[in-house]
Amino acid sequence: MARRGTKAPLPDDFEEHILDIDVGDEIKSSFLEYAYSVIYSRALPDARDGLKPVQRRILYTMSDMGLRPERGHVKSARVVGEVMGKLHPHGDGAIYDALVRMAQSWSMRLPMVDGHGNFGSPDDSPAAMRYTECRMAPAAVAMTASLDEDTVDFKPNYDSRETEPGVLPSAIPNLLVNGATGIAVGMATNIPPHNLVEVVQALKHLIGHPKASVDDLMRFIPGPDLPTGGKIVGLDGVRDGYASGRGTFKMRATARIESVTPRKKGIVITELPYGVGTERIIERIKVLVQSKKLLGISDIKDLTDRANGVRLVVEVKNGFVPEALLEQLYKQTPLEESFGINAVALVDGQPRTMGLKEMLEVFLAHRFDVVRRRTTFRRGKAADRLHLVAGLMIAILDIDEVIQLIRSSDNSAMAKERLIDVFDLSDIQATYILDMPLRRLTRFSTLELEKEKSELESQIEALDAILGDDKLLRKVVADELSEVSRTYGTPRRTVLLASAGTTVTAAGSASLEVADAPCFAFMSANGLLARTSTDEAPGEGGGRANHDVVVSAVRTTARAEIGVVTSRGRLLKVQVLDMPELPAGANDPNLQGGLPLSEILSLEPGERALCLSSLGTAGPGLALGTRQGIVKRVTPEVLSREDWEVIGLKDGDEVVGAVELATGNEELCFITAEAQLLHFGADAVRPQGRSGGGIAGVRLAGRDRVVWFGALDPADAVVVTASGSSTALPGTEPGAVKVAPFSEYPAKGRATGGVRCHRFLKGEDSLVFAWAGTAPARAAAASGAPVELPEADGRRDGSGVPGSQPIVACAPPVARQLGVASGVTG
Repeated sequence: MARRGTKAPLPDDFEEHILDIDVGDEIKSSFLEYAYSVIYSRALPDARDGLKPVQRRILYTMSDMGLRPERGHVKSARVVGEVMGKLHPHGDGAIYDALVRMAQSWSMRLPMVDGHGNFGSPDDSPAAMRYTECRMAPAAVAMTASLDEDTVDFKPNYDSRETEPGVLPSAIPNLLVNGATGIAVGMATNIPPHNLVEVVQALKHLIGHPKASVDDLMRFIPGPDLPTGGKIVGLDGVRDGYASGRGTFKMRATARIESVTPRKKGIVITELPYGVGTERIIERIKVLVQSKKLLGISDIKDLTDRANGVRLVVEVKNGFVPEALLEQLYKQTPLEESFGINAVALVDGQPRTMGLKEMLEVFLAHRFDVVRRRTTFRRGKAADRLHLVAGLMIAILDIDEVIQLIRSSDNSAMAKERLIDVFDLSDIQATYILDMPLRRLTRFSTLELEKEKSELESQIEALDAILGDDKLLRKVVADELSEVSRTYGTPRRTVLLASAGTTVTAAGSASLEVADAPCFAFMSANGLLARTSTDEAPGEGGGRANHDVVVSAVRTTARAEIGVVTSRGRLLKVQVLDMPELPAGANDPNLQGGLPLSEILSLEPGERALCLSSLGTAGPGLALGTRQGIVKRVTPEVLSREDWEVIGLKDGDEVVGAVELATGNEELCFITAEAQLLHFGADAVRPQGRSGGGIAGVRLAGRDRVVWFGALDPADAVVVTASGSSTALPGTEPGAVKVAPFSEYPAKGRATGGVRCHRFLKGEDSLVFAWAGTAPARAAAASGAPVELPEADGRRDGSGVPGSQPIVACAPPVARQLGVASGVTG
């Protein structure tokens, strides 16, 4: 024996047999064998049933195992093992991948496998086959129906120990309904899914009109129907694919513009292009945003779940047009993808590129053959049974003689021979009678056999009619297709668009962003914010609007910042684009659809918004009045800084009114709780910087306090006051309301006590509401409902009339505020 690591000596009579083979010929021969195997045994579907060999073997195995829809699921590993051991000599991974795909509703328009467990998602892989379970889907039953009725040819499996069908009977036009994709050697196939109902209608039309054109068929099949829905944009490529088997069309996601938050618009994507997952889209958008190739996106959220389906939310930054941004997403991300039709399938064992009509014709030819073979098989079974029934009828008529003959025979062979001779039976009939237990003979009666014979004869006659009449055969096929359509058909999911519509020509074009156009910003008494779309001023309107009044309005631009002055003496900045847009030119714009200020700014407990500021660096600036009677004018150049306090307040003091001055020549006005009104020129107050604490504005007596401060033009101005009890809860007492012309109140010097503006009646000791401004005054309650005011009576210190409900705000029409903005009550 040779030592380890050395070669054993060759025997003396050993002869070497070395064959010289040309490498080129060997590679060519081996490659052709490999290519043949891939084309015919792996990658391309059969045009008749639309299945690749592995898919066909899976469905056949599940049918053979009895895994019908009404039975329980079994482990996927069990099915994979059966397929691999008996029919498919390849890896279990390839078999399980094919099984999983046939169970995924986003991959197959009509799933063939009913999966139980984690079968993955468009972005994630499924669980291992040992964890998932499966059974046949209802559609798979139609694919394998009549498989045991000699409808298709069977062939040996890879080791010739089993047989498998070369094609399934396929009552469903699966090649078009579920499509196909595969890469072979030197060729590939890519067929989009279609709607079953539409395909069946086209098949029925083709049955009745064999010479129908592609255009005729496209009346029934206008285009693919993808499992994930979405849109198909441009149908020229679809028609090319239907005519020649090759074409290209664009798939587009379904998206709509929604308000995802009170401040922001968003693009909500609910359907994706076929074969595209959310993770792929998110990753692509992130890359584009980080590289600054895509502007206007603030966030992207994947809210997809099993209950509600796909929901991908792309939040749009304020200042960008969502519709234009959506067009950019279509252009630069997988939200729009191309699908190349390459309809290649096996026809008579040969790869062929087919158009729509050819695919339908191949399927119909297959169904004609299946129905013909099934009819022949059923006719043969019925004829065989009729032959046996005829023999039974003879035996039943002479049952005693039959029994006596059998008992007197030495063996079964003699008994059979005597039955044939005596009763003129065939060998099959005699054998059937001999094999039948005597107890079964008691079940038969002449009437029952006569009935069965009649039914069999009628059945044979009907089957013969189908075999003998081609029109009747076509009708059977058409009726079965109609039944398939009713049973498994679903509505169309994909929307077909002839063209893409309006598109944005280039990324970053001006139309992507909202133009910095002049507009107006409004704030209502209840703290709602809104803006107009243009600089067209609102009209005064003729009626009373059922909403809280607009207490502050400023001119600005769409992409600018404005300020909000609060009762704590702070100025907070707000982006105008964060405000909802109102129709241009509306009369007294209704702010019920506005955005609550609390959605934009974080106010402290008890802090209230008083007015808006345009933050202009030129002009007279702001005027503020406090509860303790302090007045301050703020220089405009400091308004462009970040949020800060615009007045230094003493302990226990707060701002009760603020207004942005228009000219600096307005009258500043204080109204106190003890019904004292003081007004003086704004030029009497020297502007101060940010840290200034203001100067004395009105002299307060005792425990008096300021309830309102503002600025106004004395012309056409009125004073609205409401008296009540100081012990009543705020906002609960309507009070006695009085309206008087502002001209009745003479001007006094700054830091004086002013003049009386309201006379208290019994039980009244304080003003519960006060306001002065341009007429006509419009009042609103806390609910936003309008409150009717009495006519102006001309008495400076007269008493009021009972009000209908408590007033919380007054303001003139919006159009009259745009010259001089009014303050708000304290």
